[in-house]
Amino acid sequence: MQETEPLLASFLHTNVLAHQSLAKALSHLLASKMQSRTLLGTQLMRLIFDAYQEEPSILEACMADMEAAKERDPACDKYTQCILYFKGFQAIQCQRIAHWLWKKDRKMLAIALQSRVSEVLHVDIHPAAQLGSGVLIDHATGVVIGETAVVGNNVSMLHHVTLGGSGTGKGVRHPTIGDGALLGAGVSVLGPIRVGAGTKVGAGSVVVKELPDYCVAVGVPARIIKQLQIRREPSIDMDQCDDFILDYVI
Repeated sequence: MQETEPLLASFLHTNVLAHQSLAKALSHLLASKMQSRTLLGTQLMRLIFDAYQEEPSILEACMADMEAAKERDPACDKYTQCILYFKGFQAIQCQRIAHWLWKKDRKMLAIALQSRVSEVLHVDIHPAAQLGSGVLIDHATGVVIGETAVVGNNVSMLHHVTLGGSGTGKGVRHPTIGDGALLGAGVSVLGPIRVGAGTKVGAGSVVVKELPDYCVAVGVPARIIKQLQIRREPSIDMDQCDDFILDYVI
């Protein structure tokens, strides 16, 4: 990459080649992105690296997220492209650090990191939200995931997805998204409901009732238009059109 684009040689060396491991490279990159007058870069880098050292599952989930981006996004040619430039990937990794802080009862710092991520990347994922591994947030702008939301493994979602709460109570008030689900651009899932595993929700839909496993739903409010006979994970093929048009004549 340095040979093909010399103008980026210094950037690539600083963020990738100068580091002996993925953990160190990510710690440096995320800290550089998120540093501010109150969150100093050197302190953030140490904090992120400590999280990777203390809880190796965070880095394992990160590698699954990288693989998800490489496999599901045709625009992703290299793993380094995902690490360096894909803000959905970067936002997820920052949330994993914030979630680690949240579990350690360092909630004020977790919220500060969340706020900074929202400011820099325009993605707002609460530190208490639970994210599985192999998660892809494509394009990512405007994604909001609330405090009690749960996102399963191998889930894909696009920009402007909202996993929002309902009511003012302190209990569970956000959705649970099953493994392998696909949420199209602009989908809103509201309240403590479940979107089933392997379910596909069409762009712009508003989901206010539970959806079973392996179905296709679309509309405002979303309604089920198809039950998938072959159990596959739509999050893998990322098809935004198939299954939504049941019959048509040209």
